[in-house]
Amino acid sequence: MDKIKVGIIGVGALGRHHARLYKESEAAEVVGVFDVQKDNADKVGAEFGIPVFDTWKELAEKCEALSVAVPATYHASTTIPLLEMGKHILSEKPLASDLDGAKKMLEAAKKSNVVLAVGHVERFNPAMTYVEKSIKNERILHVEAKRLAPYPPPRQGMPRRGTEVSVILDLMIHDLDLVLSLMKSEVVKMDVIGAPVLSQSEDVASVRLHFANGGTADISASRISRHPERTLKIYTDSNIYHLDCVKAMVSVETCKINEMTGNDIALEKRNALADELDDFLRAVSETKATGKVAPAKVTGEDGFKALELAVAIEKEARIYCKNRNIDCTKFLLQ
Repeated sequence: MDKIKVGIIGVGALGRHHARLYKESEAAEVVGVFDVQKDNADKVGAEFGIPVFDTWKELAEKCEALSVAVPATYHASTTIPLLEMGKHILSEKPLASDLDGAKKMLEAAKKSNVVLAVGHVERFNPAMTYVEKSIKNERILHVEAKRLAPYPPPRQGMPRRGTEVSVILDLMIHDLDLVLSLMKSEVVKMDVIGAPVLSQSEDVASVRLHFANGGTADISASRISRHPERTLKIYTDSNIYHLDCVKAMVSVETCKINEMTGNDIALEKRNALADELDDFLRAVSETKATGKVAPAKVTGEDGFKALELAVAIEKEARIYCKNRNIDCTKFLLQ
């Protein structure tokens, strides 16, 4: 297929990897990068031999598709003008920091007949790919998900990375997207605990979700943990799947009468972000060829569903704190 002309807006910690992997991709022609912090753009441009643009618009005019990896609070204001220009967009998660901005993004993408993909990269984790294929004929009863990370380091002149939104929108939303994609059912009830500790928004949160199909999920997230963890445990009517998303490993326990057998699954080592970018380029290429929008694996609509659930959880977490007069200064690092 013809190479897709791509650009990257926002080349901080994550956007830098978008630039690197696009540069390595045989399906992409990297036009350039832009960042409001010129030093970031200059460093990435020099590192990978990519032109640096002085304005986002100048870059966008020369591109067919762009990755947007700016802070979440700027996702809508950055991507809507690009979508209105008819550009295909891969927006990092969350889709936006609020539902109004997210709706406007979906509307702009639909009006311009372009691809809007969302960077829920865990969908491309080899462990998740294996489980999705394995559970097609199994009924999911319960999911347990934990996503723990250390508090991000300070950044000069900017909030600590990710703390412009709550841990629910920053970290938990990954697992909300995974659980929604697995359950394929509506949430009918939720029980939420959450509180700020070191930030102005929630740093720790836990939710139990009840689904219309009878399934449940317990999801916990923290960005003040000393020990990082990204794990899922999926209980079906025949197996228990243990996923380590950091190590991209899966083990399976099979339940029989009075007996359990288990084994570790050997997975092909893959770069999940590279696969995500390849999927985006594939969708753009198919859309160009047919004139009909080819969906990415994680569509704008998928991103909106995860955001909608995250916002509802965030609201419940704030009610939880208010009702209990929680003094968050009493929390200790776990």
